[in-house]
Amino acid sequence: MKTIIYYFTGTGNSLSVAKKIAATLEECKLVPISSMKDTTCDVVPEADRVGIICPVYFTGLPAMVASFVDRLYLGRVKYVFSVVTNGGGGGISTLAQLDNIIRRKSGRGLSAGYSVMMPGNYILMYEPPTGEKQDNILSSAESDIQKIIDDVGQCRKHPLHRSLIWSVLHAILYSWFISGVHNKDKKFSVSNKCTSCGICEAVCPADNIELVDKKPVWKHHCELCCACIHLCPVEAIQAGNKTAGRIRYRNPEVTVSELGNIPPLSGEEKTDEISP
Repeated sequence: MKTIIYYFTGTGNSLSVAKKIAATLEECKLVPISSMKDTTCDVVPEADRVGIICPVYFTGLPAMVASFVDRLYLGRVKYVFSVVTNGGGGGISTLAQLDNIIRRKSGRGLSAGYSVMMPGNYILMYEPPTGEKQDNILSSAESDIQKIIDDVGQCRKHPLHRSLIWSVLHAILYSWFISGVHNKDKKFSVSNKCTSCGICEAVCPADNIELVDKKPVWKHHCELCCACIHLCPVEAIQAGNKTAGRIRYRNPEVTVSELGNIPPLSGEEKTDEISP
């Protein structure tokens, strides 16, 4: 059975899940949704099984993911599943949003939908967990992922849950988020600690950063994944005055090189990769 997994990731949580599922499936292709962001026509995958894996942003889909799924025709696919990663909630409403878009576009919904808690890392509001707390979250996630792998491998259906409370929160929070997300980078700045390494430009899934006079400049079509802030090796990038001193995060099973499609960095361990 041929499988395509479309994923969106900023700091690696969703890519980590996608890699683990893909590694257990024969004829599985991993495709970053960022590579499809400029397509304007419908995307019709030639696969029997399709997965969509992404994080939860303010109880809903990242803007790029919502736009992509609206162009994704899945009417001929036998099994469609999704995994959304979250730092503490919103999985129910995000899966419902995704299911609704797929139904409008393809006349069928998700065969299975899952929410997996991962270390939250929206650095504009809070610090990510560290140490034992982070380890415990990742360990619990691993158990959930193994169950998902078993379901997906057997093409088992997994019904979505619906929640009135999360629907109301989604209507409020997501509407606010999506209305201003692309311009949130106006708060971003770079200090004189910048070494002009170009990592921020490479890891941005929205191609929202370019180096001008060897310093990053943001182009106001941000996805608010905060990869540029988290992955700057010298912590030169900030968002306002709240992120300075906050712990940075990257999923420990994903390298910066994988996130930026760049050669392995000095001292960076190579992980088992499945090329998109």
